[in-house]
Amino acid sequence: MSAPSPSTSADPQPAPSGAPHPSSAGTTAPPIAEPVAPLRHPVRWILAAIVLVVGAQLVHGLATNAFFQWDRFGYWFFRPVIIEGLGVTLEVAAYSAVLALAVGIVLALMRLSNNPVLAAVSWGYVWFFRSIPLIVLLLILFNFGALYQSLSIGVPFGPGLFHFSEADRASPFLIAVIGITVHEAAFAAEIVRGGILSVDAGQHEAAAALGIPRRYHFLRITLPQALRSIVPSYVNLLIGLIKSTSLVYYVSLLDLFGVVSTQSSTYSGDIIPLLMVATCWYVILTSAVSIVQFYVEHYFARGAVRTLPATPIQRLRFAVAGTRRSIAQRPWERAA
Repeated sequence: MSAPSPSTSADPQPAPSGAPHPSSAGTTAPPIAEPVAPLRHPVRWILAAIVLVVGAQLVHGLATNAFFQWDRFGYWFFRPVIIEGLGVTLEVAAYSAVLALAVGIVLALMRLSNNPVLAAVSWGYVWFFRSIPLIVLLLILFNFGALYQSLSIGVPFGPGLFHFSEADRASPFLIAVIGITVHEAAFAAEIVRGGILSVDAGQHEAAAALGIPRRYHFLRITLPQALRSIVPSYVNLLIGLIKSTSLVYYVSLLDLFGVVSTQSSTYSGDIIPLLMVATCWYVILTSAVSIVQFYVEHYFARGAVRTLPATPIQRLRFAVAGTRRSIAQRPWERAA
């Protein structure tokens, strides 16, 4: 039996369908990459145009309506009496915000405690002060001297060790800060408690397995993660707190709203300009808090998301760059 000759070897395999023919090797040109046309959203642009038209009409109505008296608005906006009232508003809001958050953290920890007495006291505090309107609480504290002529600290049902007169110690500013603090602390406690409960249970188990002390565990593990949930809700509470300072006028404290009210009674022809001044200042304050909120959330988002959210300046740059790219691609689309 003879060996097969080379001419009777296996038939050559056909070339792949996508491969160029040997005879035409080196003569084929690479395919021309065509630009990808972006997806068009006509309804989105129509809605944006409608919103812009309505917004322009609102701005035009505000600017051209003589009833707003914008010349008087400019006169009152930076008046010393307005700035003084604004300073009182900022002081009350700052003290109340810090104290309410501190008291809220203590109440939240008491509510999460295994001690039934502390948990019951915290629950009762939150239930009671969330049920009372702030204006009612402020009026009760303002008239507290009529209920108790003096206060004392000592042995229960026994002699008092320290005595002081409530009427001599409580000023309208102190009443305003105490009233807003105890009221907002009830809401802050629930916000903090919800943030702590949002931390995954595996974090607590891992810390316990490693033998990390409870204080270090709370300050370095639980609290930084809980702040991602606490910050947005507490900023909403803070914005409401800033607007709630307008109620301290009823306890004889002249804040921004109190100054506007007193000046409106004196200058009856400037009621609308003065109200617009107060509105603009409240908008400025809440906008500043919202900007701070964005950057605080941006800071605590590190390590929790793969890509940090873009800042407003970065979004503006991206929008301008996208518009330039779309304009540059239009000649290609026309040629296609």
